[in-house]
Amino acid sequence: MPSQLLSSLNNLIGFDKEAFESLHASGEQITSIRINPAKRSEIKNPKSKIPWSQFGYYLESRPSFTFDPLFHAGCYYVQEASSMFLEQALIQTVDLSQPLKVLDLCAAPGGKSTHIQSLISSDSLLVSNDVIRSRANILKDNIIKWGCENVVVTNNDPKDFTSLENYFDIIVVDAPCSGSGLFRREPEAIEEWSLNHVQLCSQRQQRILADVWPALKRNGILVYSTCSYSKEEDEDIVHWLKEFSIEVCKLRIDPAWGIVEAKGGHRFWPDKVKGEGFFISCLRKTDGENPATVKARQRPATVSKKELDLIGNWAITGGRTLLKSQERVYAWPEQLSNDFNLLLNQLRVTYSGTIIGAILRDKFLPDHALAMSLLKSESINSIELTFEQAIAYLKRMNLSIETRTRGWQLVAFEKHPLGWINVLPNRINNYYPKELRILKDI
Repeated sequence: MPSQLLSSLNNLIGFDKEAFESLHASGEQITSIRINPAKRSEIKNPKSKIPWSQFGYYLESRPSFTFDPLFHAGCYYVQEASSMFLEQALIQTVDLSQPLKVLDLCAAPGGKSTHIQSLISSDSLLVSNDVIRSRANILKDNIIKWGCENVVVTNNDPKDFTSLENYFDIIVVDAPCSGSGLFRREPEAIEEWSLNHVQLCSQRQQRILADVWPALKRNGILVYSTCSYSKEEDEDIVHWLKEFSIEVCKLRIDPAWGIVEAKGGHRFWPDKVKGEGFFISCLRKTDGENPATVKARQRPATVSKKELDLIGNWAITGGRTLLKSQERVYAWPEQLSNDFNLLLNQLRVTYSGTIIGAILRDKFLPDHALAMSLLKSESINSIELTFEQAIAYLKRMNLSIETRTRGWQLVAFEKHPLGWINVLPNRINNYYPKELRILKDI
């Protein structure tokens, strides 16, 4: 452990140097997952529940998630246990049964976004953003896998959200940080740590928060978190935020959880909790105006009656607005259609709603996102695969399976869809996305 880090932590609430060093030297690793309530499946190898999350579980050991078809079906997300405390932050500060507009500002790879989506109501909107394009694409893949339809994935700098003044009820900022809280899980991060890096991260965190602050409504909630132990990135940031009009929201914590209350937030020390290092603070904005009315300039083309009839054989379209963009058909939740369109005009949107498929020469080609979603028509034929067949499919290999019918069909493992195949007279075409395929061998 960097000696400068240990020295900087000496006066922090809850820091026990001997226990802290002993824990990091032990080599102990913790594996946890969070289930998808929309795609419930049996948890394999569970050890215990994560007490602060209704969806979180510790596992006895770390399996090879790459070779679990249910992981690829979006039945669960592999997520660090401490970060699942976001659930308590939202449950205790917001009425999640109401329609809400939520921004997950630094969202990739998607752990917190998929968690938020499982907590908010179906008529709520989640904007899931990452400033780095490659990370935004990974985020999009995980949102699709989760089966979301009330999510817009964007690739914007925090300052771009100033055009949406007083728009969001909740903004979650899991800020880029020096990463010391992950030293146990990622020992290579120790080499990159320095006091100078901590200072640079602190300055960047202030810029991010200042840029996005105008987009939060009056009485809206800002959830700020890091995976850093450093006071400069945690308590000092909360103290700096007091330059704005805020009040700190006090959360109820079960003493048995081992979470330590700090100045303006809560600390997760890995020698006290079953999880990695983490800091979280909930703040309520006490000033601001009513949201300004921002009109969208243009709207994508809608599908024709003929196209709608074609799509109706594949997808549940009731309560959705269907739009076309470059031959692809998107389904937007009808009650969120105006907001989706507004965001399409204001931001760099990478993905929105659910891609149903493409219409080419009066033929419908289903998209992988439809297979992952809950919008699939129940009349679509689905073929149950064995484990070996499922892995072959996920590797995008040729399949040799018996089918009674031809044409486009779903393939599933333990009744959870994995994607599409097209059964032709002399072969089966595997349409699992190339960029998602498993590349390594068991």
